[in-house]
Amino acid sequence: MTTKGFQPNVACTLLFARDPLRKFPGCKTRLLRFEGEHEHTGSTLNAVKDVTFEGPVPMLIVETAKIVETQLRTFSKLGTDGKFYTDPEYPYGAWYEAIVNACVHRSYSMKNQNIFIRMFDDRLIIESPGGFPPFVSPENIYEFSHPRNPHLMSAMQFLDYVKAMNEGTRRMRDSMNRMRLPNPEFKEGEVSFNTYVRVVLRNNVKQRRAWVVADVSSIVGEDLARQLSEHERMIVNRISDNGRINVSEVQRLTQREWSSAKTLLQKMVKKEILVWHHRKDIERDSGAYYTLKKSIQKTAKIKE
Repeated sequence: MTTKGFQPNVACTLLFARDPLRKFPGCKTRLLRFEGEHEHTGSTLNAVKDVTFEGPVPMLIVETAKIVETQLRTFSKLGTDGKFYTDPEYPYGAWYEAIVNACVHRSYSMKNQNIFIRMFDDRLIIESPGGFPPFVSPENIYEFSHPRNPHLMSAMQFLDYVKAMNEGTRRMRDSMNRMRLPNPEFKEGEVSFNTYVRVVLRNNVKQRRAWVVADVSSIVGEDLARQLSEHERMIVNRISDNGRINVSEVQRLTQREWSSAKTLLQKMVKKEILVWHHRKDIERDSGAYYTLKKSIQKTAKIKE
């Protein structure tokens, strides 16, 4: 309290203000998803997703995490027991912690700068305004912590968003290692006198694509497997595991719109890869599903 009444500090504004942008216009996260491994501009712009979130920090973290999770791909691998196992391209503990760290430890003195999240085929980049907090560097980041915004950090600990035990970055590293992925990369940079911290998570998309191709080859044969797109291979893998698939399952598996998922399945029917099972006496059959064409499975077994 002051002689002018209640005056919220920075942490209070960031946590509880209905519109923290009135004080901090850059209290936002912007997610950009690109096709391929590089960012293009102009007529070759390859951004397929561009979403901005704003609001109090807890809400910012929750809403950003929701959309990031929908954009992450999964990869299936045939295990030694003959079953398919699906893994995300990045562990939850790594990418979620990176988002939390960006929102909590960024420099709010750079009021107009927002957090950028860039997704490429081979990496996920989280970039936040401001350099590393005092005494923190890429060399000691796993062992040393010095919060830039201690009041915000304490409140987020109370709300159970952070542990405040100097273990967040180690959890990121360990969760990546458990999936045999490279350690997170931490870097401080500068653009036009504005500093930033960049965290890079790299996947092993090339190896996993090779797994998918190899798995599909054992199901439909090498010749046909090479002709299938990544989403078509995912569909073949899933049908092989479950026996059938419907449009809603393909929508969840590929992150396509429902109509796009239906079109993809119908194209595979025209290619004589799938068989469409549906009632012909009604226009839309909610129980419709797709299976692999038996002749394709037989051909693959003969080649083996």
